[in-house]
Amino acid sequence: MHTLSKPNKKTVFASCLLCLTLLAGGYHPVHAQTEEDLALLDRSAKAFSSVVKKAGPAVVHVGVEKETAAKNMGQLPSDLFNDPFFERFFGPQFRHPRANPRQDKQTFKQQAAGSGFIIASDGYILTNNHVVEESSKITVRLADQREFPAKVVGTDPQSDVAIIKIDAKDLPVLPLGNSDSLEVGEWVIAIGSPFELSQTVTVGVVSAKGRNRMGITDYENFIQTDAAINPGNSGGPLLNIRGEAVGMNTAIFSRSGGYMGIGFAIPINMAKSIEQQLRKSGKVTRGWLGILIQDVNEELAKSFGGKVGGGALISEVTDGSPAQKSGLLQGDIVTAINGEQVNDVADLRNKIAMTPPNTELKLRILRDGQEKELAVAVGEQPADMASVAKKMTGAALNELGLSLQDLTKEVAEQFGYSKDQGVLIADVEEGSAAAQLGLQAGQLVEEVNRIRVRNLKELQQALKKSNNPKQVLLRIRSGEHSQYVVLQSE
Repeated sequence: MHTLSKPNKKTVFASCLLCLTLLAGGYHPVHAQTEEDLALLDRSAKAFSSVVKKAGPAVVHVGVEKETAAKNMGQLPSDLFNDPFFERFFGPQFRHPRANPRQDKQTFKQQAAGSGFIIASDGYILTNNHVVEESSKITVRLADQREFPAKVVGTDPQSDVAIIKIDAKDLPVLPLGNSDSLEVGEWVIAIGSPFELSQTVTVGVVSAKGRNRMGITDYENFIQTDAAINPGNSGGPLLNIRGEAVGMNTAIFSRSGGYMGIGFAIPINMAKSIEQQLRKSGKVTRGWLGILIQDVNEELAKSFGGKVGGGALISEVTDGSPAQKSGLLQGDIVTAINGEQVNDVADLRNKIAMTPPNTELKLRILRDGQEKELAVAVGEQPADMASVAKKMTGAALNELGLSLQDLTKEVAEQFGYSKDQGVLIADVEEGSAAAQLGLQAGQLVEEVNRIRVRNLKELQQALKKSNNPKQVLLRIRSGEHSQYVVLQSE
């Protein structure tokens, strides 16, 4: 065991002499070490450079023209911020529109820009949906400055993935890596056209994985990185140090509109699965169980017989759904799929959505404090998924910002209610009509338009009897007190 003591004058003199020797460059072991460090840095720099030289030719600039009516001209900013990415997250940021004399005087052209990368030598290019959506003309500029018109092969707005194609052959192709093997702290490289500056390279690390609930897309499982991503990088690749695309740059978090150290990329494994479906059929088919789910904190887990939080609690099961046919019940907590842990609602939702229909999965669930394993045959997600969700929660109240669920015995005990006392408010959408009235998660809906309701089925029946679907009278209970409120849509 080493101890520290007060240095004497001889020790101080010796230390000073050593410092002078080092400064004079006379201490050769240290000098040699410095040379080794410089050589290491040089090798690292050349490694990054090598990756960029290999990957760069497959990264493209995507120019887009969109038509818009004159009424949209009120908030046009500077020419610099002309990426559809920026318009989507930070307000309109297109170039000043130019009137087209061949069209009606009320119609104008807007120009926007993004990035993409070639995934097949015959011209297939992966990019973001928000880069090319509603486009009237797409032009792709390669790294060698050749330009080609492009057409949209398929888009998936729910994941923000799109495939476009140019008529060309023998193009350089960017290899696709495995985003599941990425680790936090690993080096990554972004290449794209920020502010139309083509072939711009930035370097950083993987800051986090599995980012969701960002409000960017329906299905979120983002890689977070501090590699500088700016407007125009949208659709460009995020590379690992082997030069493989492990993500597609999609969004940034910013208060200024520019880089602030937090960028998000779609994992390439998700993009790859969607791309394959788009190329094959022009559409994406997702898996579906037919359940409403909510996150499980430690307190809720204990109420359902568990020890720790995590997983996804089933709050509702759709009649005739794959979940019901397989024996899943309201109050079950899904903790794993095929032995792989389920972390939360977003994790379960993404895993099921990315599973091809008719695939059989083994779900590990917690029911009444006991672990069970059920085999579930995944169904195909209905095309009108939004309407299915509304039917499960009550369309009118869903539109007004309320997410509802039946009271199980355990949930009722947690909130101090009795079973069948009413319908629980599970969530209130921020900024909605319900939120403006002060409604909160944990409150109870006991009446709808003066009709007593004890579960979601009765609530839905009461809503059907309403003469005015845009206005709903509710009796809300919070603890020992109740009050009437009128929810009204515009």
